[in-house]
Amino acid sequence: MVDYYGLDEELTTDERQVRDAVRRYMDVKVRPIIAKHYQDGTFPTELIGGFAELGLLGANLEGYGCAGMGDVAYGLAMQELERCDSGVRSFCSVQGSLCMYPIWAFGSDAQKERWLPGMARGEIIGCFGLTEPDFGSNPTGMVTRADKLPGGGYRLNGTKRWITNGNLAHVAIVWAKVYGTGDEARDGRVHGFLVPTETAGFTAQKLDGKFSLRASVTSELILEDVEVGEDALMPGVVGMRGPLSCLSQARYGICWGVIGAAIDCYETALSYSKDRVQFSRPIAGYQLVQAKLVHMVSEITKAQWLTLRLGRLKEAGRVKPAQISLAKRNNVHHALEIARIARDILGGNGIMYDYPVGRHMMNLETVYTYEGTHDIHTLIVGQDITGLAAFE
Repeated sequence: MVDYYGLDEELTTDERQVRDAVRRYMDVKVRPIIAKHYQDGTFPTELIGGFAELGLLGANLEGYGCAGMGDVAYGLAMQELERCDSGVRSFCSVQGSLCMYPIWAFGSDAQKERWLPGMARGEIIGCFGLTEPDFGSNPTGMVTRADKLPGGGYRLNGTKRWITNGNLAHVAIVWAKVYGTGDEARDGRVHGFLVPTETAGFTAQKLDGKFSLRASVTSELILEDVEVGEDALMPGVVGMRGPLSCLSQARYGICWGVIGAAIDCYETALSYSKDRVQFSRPIAGYQLVQAKLVHMVSEITKAQWLTLRLGRLKEAGRVKPAQISLAKRNNVHHALEIARIARDILGGNGIMYDYPVGRHMMNLETVYTYEGTHDIHTLIVGQDITGLAAFE
């Protein structure tokens, strides 16, 4: 394991135990099968029960059968998931941070009791419907709407796109603008709804043809006159603060996760370069290859310490969304760079399924974009340090 600056000494026993348990599970259960799932474009649903037993679904939430991990332990778990594959980490991250977290933070007591225990056990899968075909980086432009019905409840219409777990989900967290309440201050504002996917008018269409995140289910959600009761609305938040706070939770997990992908690429390249002999010696003995390996371990080390500090701030309740943005843009950028360098060191073998680096490289192209693009996170940090918004 890459630990050039003794990071282990800064972790608690519980944090190390969580990391090591997830690593063992992934190496035994997931690594042998994940390349085939990626190749076939399928998600290994048979692993969901194992993720639940490890406490990885809603891992850093308290109560309702959740593990109640600290944020650093949770981050280390995400690192080990993505050390195998970004799609596997995405499944757990979406289930916990984007689906269970909003119910836990904004749901009624009845909603929490109805959904969270089953989600923690992996018996109920969720998805998060915010992004739309025409509104990604600007979610406030959403056109999905929820019209208040005269007899109570709401009618939802709209389309959500790029939805992880959409075709696996039993419940969708759908964000929509509410109209027809008779309250001018409330009409047109964003609310979150818990929509069972079996509801009439709800359709999930799997998006095929991806060259990235192939071992992850990505869907389009179509809502055509979907009627839900009053009990579907999450009462604890109004406006964009709700979905944006969920995104902060998920982005935090990504900050850790991509370190795992970078570590796997580095360790693969290091091992390969020490075995691959060209001319008079292993290629690891040549200056250009050593320079690449040193750059890789340098960026991994910096990302580890940046993210550990971020985790400690989060545990102390002092983290700012812009700090998460800084770590997300930094870590994903360098993880993708490391994957490309590793592919280069492996030469032609770098594009073969026998090695993980090509798969990581393609996955990270998506991670670079989702949960806020690299450029959007740049502007978020830019606004934080200057006080001036470079976008609307």
